[in-house]
Amino acid sequence: MESFFDQTRYSDNPLSKIVQMVERDDKFEVSEQFEKMRFIGYVLEIGYEYVTIITADSYKQNVGGIPRGSFLVAVPDKLDGLPPHFSLLRVDSTAPTPLSKEVQQTYFELHKRSMPEIDRFTAGELQWGALKTNVMGMFYPNPSNKDKIEFSGDVNNVVSGHRYKVYSPTADILEIIVNGTLNPKNQWSLGKLRFTECQLPFQNIAPLDVDAMVSTEDFKGFRTAMFGKTRLGKSNVVKLIAESLIVSTKDDKSVGQLIFDINGEYANDNPQDGNISIRSKYSDRCEVYAINKRPETPSKPLKLNFYLQPEKSIKIIGSLLRQSGRDSIYITNFGSLDLPSIEDIQGLSSGDKLRAQRRILAYWACLYEAGFSNGVVGNPLRTKGSSLNPQFSEGLRMRIYDVQDPSDLPEPPTELNSLVTEFKRLNSFSRNNPDDPSLKSGSGKKLIDPELSSILSFLDPGGVGAGASKLLPPIKKYHDKEAGDFIIEILSHIDEGKTVILDLGSADETVRSYFSDYLSTEIFRHQERKFTSNNLGKHYVQLYFEEAHNLFPKNDNDVTDVYSRFAKEGAKFHIGMVYSTQSPSTVNKDLLAQTENFFVAHLSSQDEVNALAKLNTSYDGLQRDILNSKTKGYIRMLTFSNRFVIPIQAKLFQ
Repeated sequence: MESFFDQTRYSDNPLSKIVQMVERDDKFEVSEQFEKMRFIGYVLEIGYEYVTIITADSYKQNVGGIPRGSFLVAVPDKLDGLPPHFSLLRVDSTAPTPLSKEVQQTYFELHKRSMPEIDRFTAGELQWGALKTNVMGMFYPNPSNKDKIEFSGDVNNVVSGHRYKVYSPTADILEIIVNGTLNPKNQWSLGKLRFTECQLPFQNIAPLDVDAMVSTEDFKGFRTAMFGKTRLGKSNVVKLIAESLIVSTKDDKSVGQLIFDINGEYANDNPQDGNISIRSKYSDRCEVYAINKRPETPSKPLKLNFYLQPEKSIKIIGSLLRQSGRDSIYITNFGSLDLPSIEDIQGLSSGDKLRAQRRILAYWACLYEAGFSNGVVGNPLRTKGSSLNPQFSEGLRMRIYDVQDPSDLPEPPTELNSLVTEFKRLNSFSRNNPDDPSLKSGSGKKLIDPELSSILSFLDPGGVGAGASKLLPPIKKYHDKEAGDFIIEILSHIDEGKTVILDLGSADETVRSYFSDYLSTEIFRHQERKFTSNNLGKHYVQLYFEEAHNLFPKNDNDVTDVYSRFAKEGAKFHIGMVYSTQSPSTVNKDLLAQTENFFVAHLSSQDEVNALAKLNTSYDGLQRDILNSKTKGYIRMLTFSNRFVIPIQAKLFQ
């Protein structure tokens, strides 16, 4: 009667299934339906970290095999008034039995005599073996709520081995093991539980069908790593995660996403491979920005107006010039310039403002000389007089145009073509007359400061090398005179809960890195401003980085870049990130240490799997399996809610 009431008390707890499984097994044993039993053996040796079990071939055959890495459950022979519970074991390896030497001796004698078959009595003795298992922890009812499950990473007591029986869990129990510790909110099926790469049916027994779930709450404000060699399904899992957040927030729009799509696979369909893009499947929730527009994909330009965003465009020019190997001093000086933004100029004092305006105008002359379409409208610099007037004195202009009467001077520049002429004249005159008094201001300072000199030398090298007209045309593809402030647009889309995809597939690596750094910084600042004004609410931003080793800092001492700040402060500002790379060792250790979610496909280096196991001890003991398994989509998953690694076959995004 007491046992009956104990069972009734926990009848609504999922762990009641363990009692039901044991009772079914007992009935199968009595009725001699051994092939239906889940029992696989007894405990030979038990400890807090390891359990050695003895089993027989027939037991293993009944449950479809016991592969390495699979889960087993150890259940007390009698609960004795305790609530239903079980210890979770993971199969690690085979183990010797007390009779191992005798068994080996028997095999040796049999083979030596070349016996064609073994008699049934000897076979019965030889079928027994032992397995070493790791103790993962214990499942038991929540002490505060008897209808909920609790998991501990340890066991509170160890009693004699003969008081336990070990079972291969049913699908119901596996469901508890795999998904029982997950955050119950917004669960999403990522694939199926899969213990082995080998798919050969064992005794024609199909593997148990168990969904491997994730909770999208585990990604909001968390760091997620995708490790594995290329073409093994990392991008597919990223698509599934992005999709899960789109679907789970369709009503409240509480998560905005930004995907840095370096291969164009998230923005564009690939009918040849049968792949559909995130943008195509969820067109109403996605916005695409592309450097080069693809006819089949609706997108907005991910470009700069090089004229109106000089402080940003000069960085791109400098990076691309350095990458091209141009190392002449005048090219290096130009590429290393820092230009102020047009907005910053307005806050400068009179003299500094005029010098900054002249640098911007000379930079515009370089762009126009290289064939960049005119992106200057109106009077953005708000200069005195004509909009493109560098305001050189009348005396200096008479010298550079070599005229004796002011009436012979051309009008100050009002168009970019006349601005080019004005600066070329100035550069030629200063090159030939460096000490001319007209090249000094009223206060005695040089009119052409080092920054302006670098720009003029690049505009017109004077026949000693290639200048703006030869070096800048290849960079024109990143300029669009109609480009607006895409930063404001993208931030607005993210605040609206949309997924923004940056199609960087045709971009240079330097440009990809620039846009990633720049947009990441702007998003961090945007979220930081919302935090300080108490406007974060329940809205999150999720960022996705492919080939992260090309973006994240290589130096572990560099903790000031935006990616390190994501790792340290991202959760506070509601910023989550998903990053993919082939090698854990190439990622900044500070970021790795802050990562909560891991999805690991095949790695081919012993050093890499050892680095992974050192980084997260949950992967210790799984190194050999990660090295050996190369099936696409075969992933070992550990999320914030999971207490141990779950091997899964990720479903295909389609």
